[in-house]
Amino acid sequence: MSHEKERPSVQTSLIIPKPRGGRAHYATWGFIVLCVFALYHMEQSWNHAAENITFYFMALQIGALLRGVCNFVEEIWHVQSRHRSSWWRVVVACLSPSLRCHTLLLLVSVCAYMALFGETGLQLFLDLILVCLCQLLSFAFGLQVRSPSAVEMSEICEKNNRNVSHGLAWSYYVGYLKLILPRLKDLISEFNRANNNLLKCKETWKLHILLPVSCEIYDDLQKADSHIQYWKDLPALQLDRAGTKWRSYKQSIYTILGEDKKLNYCIVEYAPPLQSLYAMSQDESAAFGREDRLEQAQLFCRTLGEILQRSKECAGCYRLIVYEGEDDSHFLSKEILKHIRQQHLEEYTMCEGNHESTTFLSTEPNILISDSELPGPLRSDGF
Repeated sequence: MSHEKERPSVQTSLIIPKPRGGRAHYATWGFIVLCVFALYHMEQSWNHAAENITFYFMALQIGALLRGVCNFVEEIWHVQSRHRSSWWRVVVACLSPSLRCHTLLLLVSVCAYMALFGETGLQLFLDLILVCLCQLLSFAFGLQVRSPSAVEMSEICEKNNRNVSHGLAWSYYVGYLKLILPRLKDLISEFNRANNNLLKCKETWKLHILLPVSCEIYDDLQKADSHIQYWKDLPALQLDRAGTKWRSYKQSIYTILGEDKKLNYCIVEYAPPLQSLYAMSQDESAAFGREDRLEQAQLFCRTLGEILQRSKECAGCYRLIVYEGEDDSHFLSKEILKHIRQQHLEEYTMCEGNHESTTFLSTEPNILISDSELPGPLRSDGF
């Protein structure tokens, strides 16, 4: 049970966004079918449609190449600082994938345009000049949609792991969780030997990481919920890190008061990167608004969960508690207790599943004593 992956609860799945699928791509093909269907029923000339489609494709490829050439003119002045004095890097940065894709499509479009409609060289040259002029005017007056939408930008950043949340999640894992989680149970065992086996339930021998999507973090958990009280610290883990000798890492044990007035002991702390996100949203120079903070907090929780699920050395040593703030002053303690009860239930289920079914080999033998002093037959059929 200790090596079982964390299973997100229903509430967590509603808070944390899933990776985007390919529905936009399927919708594109759906609209393509609708357009073809409409042209077919309107009895439009297919030659006329092919001419417009070919010309439009040619215009798109010319526009992509012209944009790359204009960018190349700017990057000439940054060859040393941005491209390590490599002209090939400049070309690839400005024209790729234009260099590979758009040039080929442009040649195909021009050949198809000439083959289908018998354009002369001069007429084709004039058409190309007009296309270039239209594209350049669009660039000059900002008429083209050059920047992706918020959804497209979000998808690009998620697929290429370029979100702020991605870096924060990996930094939190590599610089902290990967160091302390594999050693956590040894520290708890050491603590129990000195404190009369205070933490009895091994299923709760985990670091409970609080992940508020709002990023509102209290340095003192008692201020967040009066039912949460500091108790003691685990033994400190000391490691040499980045030039600091014997850097100390320690976790705190809290008592959680339930509605039944019973005390539950729990190792719990916030995820500090969420505090960094909140601080960024409060600093004007970061240009990081509330909506950005909310999105990055959600992606941080998802990314951290994915990283920990793939980590074998951290398996069974953590519990992610993702939640949204509520008006209830004791919401946090109730949320933590809910996770503790789930872990107790998982332990009980595991113990129940380990009981083997009773067979005649595992039952106590029944000794049969005969009233007769004479030895009886071993066979029960009387022979």
